[in-house]
Amino acid sequence: MTQSLVISIDAMGGDHGPSVVIPACAIALKDLPADARLLLHGDETAIRAEMARHTALAPRTEVRHADRVIAMDEKPAQALRRGKGTSMWHAVEAIREGQAGVAISAGNTGALMAISKLILRMRADLDRPALVTSIPHSTGLTTFLDVGANVDCDAERLVEFAIMGEAYHRAAHGVARPTVGLLNVGSEEMKGHEEVREAHRVLRLGAIDLDYKGFVEGDDITAGTVQVVVTDGFTGNVALKAMEGAARFMSGELRVAFTSGVMSNLGYLLARPSLRRFREKMSPPPAAPLLGLNGLVLKCHGGADPRDFAKAIRAAADVAQSGFASEIERNMRRLPAALAPANPASADGAA
Repeated sequence: MTQSLVISIDAMGGDHGPSVVIPACAIALKDLPADARLLLHGDETAIRAEMARHTALAPRTEVRHADRVIAMDEKPAQALRRGKGTSMWHAVEAIREGQAGVAISAGNTGALMAISKLILRMRADLDRPALVTSIPHSTGLTTFLDVGANVDCDAERLVEFAIMGEAYHRAAHGVARPTVGLLNVGSEEMKGHEEVREAHRVLRLGAIDLDYKGFVEGDDITAGTVQVVVTDGFTGNVALKAMEGAARFMSGELRVAFTSGVMSNLGYLLARPSLRRFREKMSPPPAAPLLGLNGLVLKCHGGADPRDFAKAIRAAADVAQSGFASEIERNMRRLPAALAPANPASADGAA
C-alpha cells in the first residue's frame, strides 16, 4: 500500500472480537507513528458499529470484510480446510501480498500457526515456527520459547529455536550477544531426555555462533540467569501458564490484604503508585511473535482486554521495525554442519 507502517489485524479473533479490538486500536494509534495505518479484517457491519464509538480511527484504518471466523476450539487441520475467506486468513494473507508489514490475531493459536505457515512458508531451512514471549525479571527480560506452537520437538528443532530466540532478543532488546540456555530438569550433563541432551551437545560444540551457557532450570527463567531460554512448546506453555497463574494469585492476595480494613485501605492509597508499577511488571506479555516465517505474525491472548490488545499492537509495530530476520539466516547457514556429526548416515557417506 505505502512505505509507512501497516498492521494487519484479525478483528474477529479472540474471546471478544471487535468489542475489544476496536477500542484497542484507538488506544494504540495514539502511540504509533503518525503515518501508521491499520487493516481490519472481519464482519464489516460489526467492525463499523464499534468504530462509530471511536471516530478518530476512520482516517487511519481500512476495513476489509470477511464472511467467516475461525472458532477458538477449531482444530488446525479443519481451520486449514475452511480457513480461506476467514478474518484470520485475510489478516495473514495481507503480509504475503505486501499490503502490511505485520499481522496480529487473538484467535485460535494452532489455526494461526497452520495458516501462517501455509500462506507465508518458512524462512530459510527452518521447519516450524516458534512462539516467543518475554518474561520479566529484576534487571530486564528473558526471551522464552517455544511457548505453545510445537508440542513435540526433536534436537534439531530445539537448536533452531535457540537460533531464532537469540536473533529475536538481539533485535528486540538491543543486546549485542545474548546468552542462551536450554531448559532442563537439572544442570547436570546426564539430566533430561535424549532430545534435549542431543540439542545441548550440538549447541555446546560451538559450530553455531551462539553464547550458549548450557542447561538451565525453571527458576532461572525469572532469575535472569541467561537472556534466552529454549524449550519445547509443551513445557514452555505449561511454564508460561504457571507463571501467569502465580502472578494473578499474588495480585489477588495483595488486593484482599489492602481492602481488609480502614488502615489497610489507607495503606493502599499510599502504596498505589508502587503497586501499579508492580502490576505492570508482573502482567503477562501482550503478544507472542511466531518466529521463523517469511513474514511477521503475532499471537495475542484470546482473553485480552482493550489495554492488553493495544500493547500487542504496539509490540507488533516494534517487531515490524526490527531486523532479526537477517540474524536468523546468518546462523541457519551453519546449522547443517553443526548437526552433521549427529547423523550416522552422513558420516558413513563421507567415509
